[in-house]
Amino acid sequence: MEEESSSSSPKMTSGTRETAVNSSPAVAAHSEGEEIEVLESTDVVPTASEEQWKSMFDKMTNKRSNSFRRAILQGGRQLKGCSSLRDEVGLGLSQRLVRHIAYETLPREVDRKWYFDSYTYCPPPWLILAITIAEVAVFMYYGVKLDRLVLQVSSPSFLKSPLPYHPQLRAQGWRYLSYIFMHTGIEHLSLNMAMQLLVGVPLEMVHGATRIGLVYVCGVLAGSLAVSVTDMTAPVVGSSGGVYALVSAHLANVVMNWSGMKCQFKLFRMAMALVCMSVEFGRAVWLRFYPPAFPPCPNPSFVAHLGGVVVGLTLGVVVLHNYEQKLQEQSLFWIFFCVYTLFVLCAVFWNIFAYSLLDVRLPPPP
Repeated sequence: MEEESSSSSPKMTSGTRETAVNSSPAVAAHSEGEEIEVLESTDVVPTASEEQWKSMFDKMTNKRSNSFRRAILQGGRQLKGCSSLRDEVGLGLSQRLVRHIAYETLPREVDRKWYFDSYTYCPPPWLILAITIAEVAVFMYYGVKLDRLVLQVSSPSFLKSPLPYHPQLRAQGWRYLSYIFMHTGIEHLSLNMAMQLLVGVPLEMVHGATRIGLVYVCGVLAGSLAVSVTDMTAPVVGSSGGVYALVSAHLANVVMNWSGMKCQFKLFRMAMALVCMSVEFGRAVWLRFYPPAFPPCPNPSFVAHLGGVVVGLTLGVVVLHNYEQKLQEQSLFWIFFCVYTLFVLCAVFWNIFAYSLLDVRLPPPP
């Protein structure tokens, strides 16, 4: 009897321990967390049965972002080729370009691989190219018309175009956007065009024309509205608002994902981008305070650059943060978008009422 009692006691103790382990929420959560971290640490999602994926996805609910949950749901999709994008061999020129752009813009290997496998150049990156071609065409047209390529802004007929923003003509709403097609000179156009193509085209290839167009247009509109609020007597020309929104958003994304970005010479590239932005901004500041060729009308304002940077560091960063996750699923996107909408509404009311209330002396219309 004593032996039976002693032998049954360990069994009961063992069973009790197993029950305690299985019923302990802390231990269970720790076990699930380990499984999640193991899965997240792998760059390429392994193949598994539908039940296994469903079970893992249920564990991850309320533990990870929407983009990662979607990655789990897509885990049954077999990635093509090698497990690492750098191991791909026998690539053509276009495929090498896509791989290069993937490493330039995306911080995670699985995202880069999925983008490389799915990108087909259809549709091509048409938006930034179309805007750039239009800017060059308008510049060449006015270059011939004004017989001037350098410092076109010094021509008496420069601001008579229906495109640039002018404080006396602020009621013409299209000017808050159309001013991007006018530039002060070939040096202004060249710097903007270089940054626009080198940064905007790769971003459009990855994120699509809709997202890039949203950041670009928001930067352009914020630039002209910022000038109308803070530099009320100055006109605005140039695409710097949209360009600076794209470049600052991209640079901020690189900095925030520094360890994951595998682009070559990323520090050198960032330094060159900052140098180009600084040179172009410094030139704009110098031109604004340089004695105008036709007083009392001042030279174009530089505040549009700052408006573009603010848009890029807020709305732009959220838009470019994850190329798969839909914008309507990101709460931070709606926060910044609502703040941006509020700024636009306040600027509109400012343009309607503030000029007369403050009795601002505006330059004569062109």
